[in-house]
Amino acid sequence: MPNVVFSIDQSMSMRDQKIPGHNRWHPDIPVADMVRPGDEFRVECREWTDAQIGNNDSANDVRDVDLSVAHVLSGPIGVDGAEPGDLLVVDILDLGPVPQQVGGAPGQGWGYTGVFAKANGGGFLTDYFPDAYKAIWDFHGQVATSRHLPGVRYTGITHPGLFGTAPSADLLATWNRREQALIDTDPQRVPPLGLPPLPENVISGTASGEVAQRIAAEGARTVPARENGGNHDIKNFTRGARVFYPVHVKDAKLSGGDLHFSQGDGEITFCGAIEMGGYIDFHVDLIKGGMEKYGVITNPIFMPGNVEPRYSEFLSFIGISVDPDTDTNYYLDATVAYRRACLNAVEYLKKWGYTGEQAYLLLGSAPIEGRVSGIVDIPNACCSLYLPTAIFDFDVRPTMEGPVKKERGQCAVTS
Repeated sequence: MPNVVFSIDQSMSMRDQKIPGHNRWHPDIPVADMVRPGDEFRVECREWTDAQIGNNDSANDVRDVDLSVAHVLSGPIGVDGAEPGDLLVVDILDLGPVPQQVGGAPGQGWGYTGVFAKANGGGFLTDYFPDAYKAIWDFHGQVATSRHLPGVRYTGITHPGLFGTAPSADLLATWNRREQALIDTDPQRVPPLGLPPLPENVISGTASGEVAQRIAAEGARTVPARENGGNHDIKNFTRGARVFYPVHVKDAKLSGGDLHFSQGDGEITFCGAIEMGGYIDFHVDLIKGGMEKYGVITNPIFMPGNVEPRYSEFLSFIGISVDPDTDTNYYLDATVAYRRACLNAVEYLKKWGYTGEQAYLLLGSAPIEGRVSGIVDIPNACCSLYLPTAIFDFDVRPTMEGPVKKERGQCAVTS
């Protein structure tokens, strides 16, 4: 087993770990441990909400989750010799749930998918599903099943939702300026247009005193992806993936977490993956001066992993940039088109007995493929959603006989 450079006791919050991680991006968060180029090492992770979600049949915990805590990240891990302008080469060697543990924290034999309430984060289809819902998944080796979504089983495409390097002070200031300008265009919007720095519930590693206060006042929230990497939620960051991260500070300061057992493209419910804590094994290296050498100035680049479920047959749903509820045509808007593809898939699955909420949870967590199929044919963008048919224990394809609608229970709802 690789050397564990960041360890987690899953019975304790991130704040109470022997060496705590952090939940904001800031260049002054102290390094938790150091590695050298060429090293292989293990990082253990808490589930992204710091285990606020329980293995139960109520979605009240999803409704009431405190997002000021998220995401709890493991690290930062310093890389000896890394300097601004370099590229940090990160190979994902292995990852999975908490090994050989069963317990109350996500990742200890189980995970969950959540639909966040519109007033607390929302999701891609929040105007259609404004309340909170949840599905619990049990892990069986590489496969997950759910008592809240009967009739399906997924082979996991395990991956980290969030990893990245620390921003420089200038880059952090840029984030805060431009995101606040966006928020100011509609400051009362629900859900909000962005999340500015928030001192409440900040975890800043081993920082103390004035440094901790500065991190709390300036630290960027971890929800969006940015130039340092961050919350990409790319399901192909699985075993065998290689990511090239821009280095903005001395030692690079690699951090991350938000491990997923499975996820569809877009993670459409916002908490759409099968969320878990667990471990991830890395190999790191450096390309000196790589940012300028390869033109990787604004965002990371990556090579997809070579381990994923083998699904060869899909039922695909198409959406165009037209809102049928208002009969409004949008000009080449891929977001509107993909939303329509998702809603078309929801309506189809309801014909087989799933509730709309169950179908939404399924599409967020199953290894669906989302594609921008056409982005040039004015005025309609075209997006498509590929749903693997083999994940169902019944034939989900259209036939002359019509769908067989069965009672399929319900996901966890709020009281």
